[in-house]
Amino acid sequence: MTTTAPTRRELRAEERSRRGSPAVGRFPAPWRVLGYTLVGCLALLYILPFVLQAVTSFKTDPDAAANPLALWPSPPSTAAYERLFGLSEAGDSVPFMRWLGNSALVTVLVTTGRVVFDSLAGYALARLPFRGRRVLFVLLLAVMAVPNVVLLIPRFLVLNTFGMFDTYAGMVIPLLVDAAGIFIMKQFFESIPREVEEAARIDGAGVLRTYWSVVLPMARPALITLTIMSFQGSWNEFTHFLVSTQSSQYETLTTGLARFVAGGLGSGTQYPLKLAAAALATIPVAVLFFAFQRHFVRGANAGSVKE
Repeated sequence: MTTTAPTRRELRAEERSRRGSPAVGRFPAPWRVLGYTLVGCLALLYILPFVLQAVTSFKTDPDAAANPLALWPSPPSTAAYERLFGLSEAGDSVPFMRWLGNSALVTVLVTTGRVVFDSLAGYALARLPFRGRRVLFVLLLAVMAVPNVVLLIPRFLVLNTFGMFDTYAGMVIPLLVDAAGIFIMKQFFESIPREVEEAARIDGAGVLRTYWSVVLPMARPALITLTIMSFQGSWNEFTHFLVSTQSSQYETLTTGLARFVAGGLGSGTQYPLKLAAAALATIPVAVLFFAFQRHFVRGANAGSVKE
């Protein structure tokens, strides 16, 4: 007589029956359908503004003013995008490419600086035994608790005193280090076993070599999380650029769009032009997040768990 080993599915079903939980689900089918319907309606309600933004960017000004909630442009027009990229001679010029260039430059510099300096500071707080480390960590948490708007006037005074107001240095240097990024890296470094670093030190590696060649490659999920957060934060930054710049040549997408929406560039509603610029400003962050969302969640979970 031959006996067959139970499959994994059969073992899971037997375990569920032993615990008294149903195999299909905890809720009856009508309740599940109602729940899915409610979630779907909420998702559509959340997506609707983005759909209206994309559709309106392809409308003409009269069509956008007459039918603001229409989900199809009548007639479709690419005049807004042509004007943004300087392909049209109609209407006042919009320095969208200059805004885009300034935002890209500042975002790359700030993201690179935060990844480097936040990881160095996080590793120092997590592993290097020096006097005042706990006090420094408490001060770091205190900085995270201070609202950013409270620091606007002191930040302007500091930049003006050091001659950095209305310069690229004033836009970039104050954003190179982020308290939240240091906290994330510190928590992740503390989850790495110390035996790995001890083995590297036995082989003759110093502190910086251990950090660069051993610990940092293991912190890839946290680094990806920090990169996404830094890119998104610097790309969407508004208040800092508002107090650190004054000339139009240093305007980014956020400050330029704010002046545009306030009527600083031409008259009329210009809804298609404004929403086209806003849609283009959203694309880089959306692409980056959706491309690395799995690593983002993994890094956030790993940084919040200490072994």
